[in-house]
Amino acid sequence: MFTVEVRDHIMIAHSFRGQVFGPAQALHGATFVVDAAFIAKTLDVNGIVVDIGRALDVLKETLKPLNYSNLDDHPEFKGMNTTTEFLTKYIFDQLANAARSGTLGRDGKELHAIRITISESHVARAWYEAAI
Repeated sequence: MFTVEVRDHIMIAHSFRGQVFGPAQALHGATFVVDAAFIAKTLDVNGIVVDIGRALDVLKETLKPLNYSNLDDHPEFKGMNTTTEFLTKYIFDQLANAARSGTLGRDGKELHAIRITISESHVARAWYEAAI
């Protein structure tokens, strides 16, 4: 498999519901490093998986509404615990839609999968990977 990966970061605030979260039930901030990996079985006629510049632009646009915001205030997240795992799937869905529409410089049908990894510190990360 061939993979191209781009990276950005976001700074957010949020809180969680549920005793399992202990002190994280209170409003707290986090800085997340977000990696988006685009995976293909073959290179296209241009010799690429996706255009790196376009992939980075799409990732930045996806993250922009989240950056410097309180996720508890976002209507689409109403009633959800915006855990790292939850956010990986949310970001995946946005990037998969971009891939399907051809925004990444390659027909999305030629891509195999996308993997979103969010590192919340140097010791903890989560990812979501699925075929598109």
